[in-house]
Amino acid sequence: QVQLVESGGGLVQAGGSLRLSCAATGNIRSINYMAWHRQAPGKQRELVATIATGGSTNYADSVKGRFTISRDNAKNTVYLQMNSLKPDDTAVYYCNAEIRVFVTRTYWGQGTQVTVSS
Repeated sequence: QVQLVESGGGLVQAGGSLRLSCAATGNIRSINYMAWHRQAPGKQRELVATIATGGSTNYADSVKGRFTISRDNAKNTVYLQMNSLKPDDTAVYYCNAEIRVFVTRTYWGQGTQVTVSS
Protein backbone atom coordinates (compact mmCIF):
# COMPACT_ATOMS: atom_id res chain seq x y z
CA GLN A 1 0.00 0.00 0.00
CA VAL A 2 1.40 3.38 -1.02
CA GLN A 3 1.38 6.29 1.40
CA LEU A 4 2.57 9.88 1.17
CA VAL A 5 3.74 11.15 4.55
CA GLU A 6 4.27 14.89 4.97
CA SER A 7 6.24 16.69 7.65
CA GLY A 8 7.73 20.10 8.37
CA GLY A 9 4.71 22.33 8.83
CA GLY A 10 4.34 24.70 11.74
CA LEU A 11 4.01 28.29 12.90
CA VAL A 12 6.42 30.92 11.61
CA GLN A 13 6.56 34.70 11.55
CA ALA A 14 6.21 36.63 8.32
CA GLY A 15 9.53 36.72 6.49
CA GLY A 16 10.58 33.38 7.92
CA SER A 17 11.23 30.02 6.29
CA LEU A 18 9.97 26.46 6.50
CA ARG A 19 10.88 23.28 4.67
CA LEU A 20 8.23 20.69 3.96
CA SER A 21 9.02 17.06 3.18
CA CYS A 22 6.85 14.33 1.69
CA ALA A 23 8.04 10.74 1.52
CA ALA A 24 6.32 8.11 -0.60
CA THR A 25 6.42 4.63 0.94
CA GLY A 26 5.21 1.23 -0.18
CA ASN A 27 5.79 -1.12 -3.08
CA ILE A 28 6.62 1.62 -5.57
CA ARG A 29 7.82 0.82 -9.08
CA SER A 30 8.19 4.38 -10.31
CA ILE A 31 7.06 7.94 -9.62
CA ASN A 32 6.18 10.40 -12.35
CA TYR A 33 5.42 13.96 -11.27
CA MET A 34 5.40 15.09 -7.64
CA ALA A 35 3.67 18.26 -6.50
CA TRP A 36 2.59 20.47 -3.63
CA HIS A 37 -0.87 21.99 -3.30
CA ARG A 38 -2.39 24.14 -0.58
CA GLN A 39 -5.82 25.00 0.72
CA ALA A 40 -6.54 28.04 2.83
CA PRO A 41 -9.71 28.30 4.94
CA GLY A 42 -12.72 29.05 2.77
CA LYS A 43 -10.73 28.73 -0.45
CA GLN A 44 -10.30 26.08 -3.10
CA ARG A 45 -7.22 23.89 -3.16
CA GLU A 46 -4.56 25.40 -5.44
CA LEU A 47 -1.45 24.05 -7.10
CA VAL A 48 1.75 25.48 -5.63
CA ALA A 49 4.56 23.71 -7.49
CA THR A 50 5.30 20.61 -9.53
CA ILE A 51 8.45 18.70 -10.37
CA ALA A 52 8.86 16.09 -13.06
CA THR A 53 10.99 12.97 -12.85
CA GLY A 54 13.78 14.70 -14.72
CA GLY A 55 13.68 17.72 -12.45
CA SER A 56 11.80 20.32 -14.49
CA THR A 57 9.67 22.55 -12.27
CA ASN A 58 6.64 24.82 -12.42
CA TYR A 59 5.38 27.29 -9.83
CA ALA A 60 2.26 29.28 -9.10
CA ASP A 61 2.86 32.98 -9.77
CA SER A 62 2.17 33.74 -6.11
CA VAL A 63 5.20 31.74 -4.92
CA LYS A 64 7.72 32.25 -7.73
CA GLY A 65 11.06 33.43 -6.39
CA ARG A 66 10.17 32.46 -2.81
CA PHE A 67 9.46 28.70 -2.92
CA THR A 68 11.66 25.95 -4.32
CA ILE A 69 10.49 22.42 -5.04
CA SER A 70 13.01 19.59 -5.25
CA ARG A 71 13.04 15.80 -5.09
CA ASP A 72 15.31 12.96 -4.11
CA ASN A 73 14.42 10.08 -6.41
CA ALA A 74 16.49 7.60 -4.41
CA LYS A 75 14.40 8.39 -1.32
CA ASN A 76 11.06 8.86 -3.16
CA THR A 77 10.81 12.22 -1.40
CA VAL A 78 9.74 15.69 -2.51
CA TYR A 79 10.60 18.88 -0.65
CA LEU A 80 9.24 22.42 -0.62
CA GLN A 81 11.58 25.10 0.66
CA MET A 82 9.49 28.15 1.54
CA ASN A 83 11.27 31.46 2.12
CA SER A 84 10.01 35.01 2.70
CA LEU A 85 6.74 33.61 3.98
CA LYS A 86 3.67 35.83 4.06
CA PRO A 87 0.43 35.55 6.05
CA ASP A 88 -1.31 34.74 2.74
CA ASP A 89 0.75 31.55 2.59
CA THR A 90 -1.18 30.21 5.60
CA ALA A 91 -2.87 26.98 4.51
CA VAL A 92 -2.86 23.22 4.77
CA TYR A 93 -0.21 21.97 2.36
CA TYR A 94 -0.71 18.66 0.58
CA CYS A 95 1.71 16.70 -1.51
CA ASN A 96 0.59 14.49 -4.34
CA ALA A 97 2.31 12.23 -6.81
CA GLU A 98 1.59 9.99 -9.75
CA ILE A 99 2.91 6.60 -8.74
CA ARG A 100 3.11 3.24 -10.48
CA VAL A 101 2.62 0.11 -8.44
CA PHE A 102 0.72 -2.38 -10.62
CA VAL A 103 -1.15 0.47 -12.27
CA THR A 104 -0.42 4.19 -12.31
CA ARG A 105 -2.59 6.44 -10.17
CA THR A 106 -2.48 9.65 -8.18
CA TYR A 107 -1.91 9.61 -4.43
CA TRP A 108 -2.35 12.37 -1.85
CA GLY A 109 -0.78 13.02 1.54
CA GLN A 110 -2.79 13.85 4.64
CA GLY A 111 -1.73 17.50 4.72
CA THR A 112 0.42 19.59 7.02
CA GLN A 113 -0.57 22.96 8.48
CA VAL A 114 1.52 26.03 7.75
CA THR A 115 0.63 29.18 9.68
CA VAL A 116 2.37 32.49 9.04
CA SER A 117 1.82 35.21 11.60
CA SER A 118 2.05 38.90 10.78
